[in-house]
Amino acid sequence: MKATEILVHEHEIILGILDVIDAVTGRIDAGGRVDTADLGNILDIIVNFADRCHHAKEEGILFPAMVKAGFPDRQGPIAVMLHEHEVGRGHVKAMKEALAGISSRGDESLKAFALYAAEYAALLRNHIYKENNMLFKMADDRLDTGEQDKLFKEFEKVEREKIGPHVHERYHEMANALARKYLG
Repeated sequence: MKATEILVHEHEIILGILDVIDAVTGRIDAGGRVDTADLGNILDIIVNFADRCHHAKEEGILFPAMVKAGFPDRQGPIAVMLHEHEVGRGHVKAMKEALAGISSRGDESLKAFALYAAEYAALLRNHIYKENNMLFKMADDRLDTGEQDKLFKEFEKVEREKIGPHVHERYHEMANALARKYLG
């Protein structure tokens, strides 16, 4: 298995959470109620699974391997992906602040959460499309089997050391539970 295939699989989980975000923001925009604990779980998945685990694999392992293989890092696709990761982190920070304000500011903060969550979801959908259909194909063309195997092992190390054993699976289940609740 290529290391990029792991990232594509993780993208599928992230896209599922983006579908949940779309459902939740639609409900909020329509004046409906959502469980704030679910909003916290969405943020937990985004922060710890999507960013701390998935983006760590890209930023700390794949992108440096691509740079070593001759891809530029200050311009072009890698620079764009890194920039989008930072923009996404800004949306996540705003979502956290909005969530923290729901108890005191109510609907105003809930609507702010929905706004930033929708912007995050739109950004990430486009970002994932570019990675899956362009960047990862470029990496696969340039990185040989030995390099892919090395990346695969380093990805496993990230999961063990950054999020801990079996935590990856817990995030899969959390994402599935949210999907069952909000997507039917």
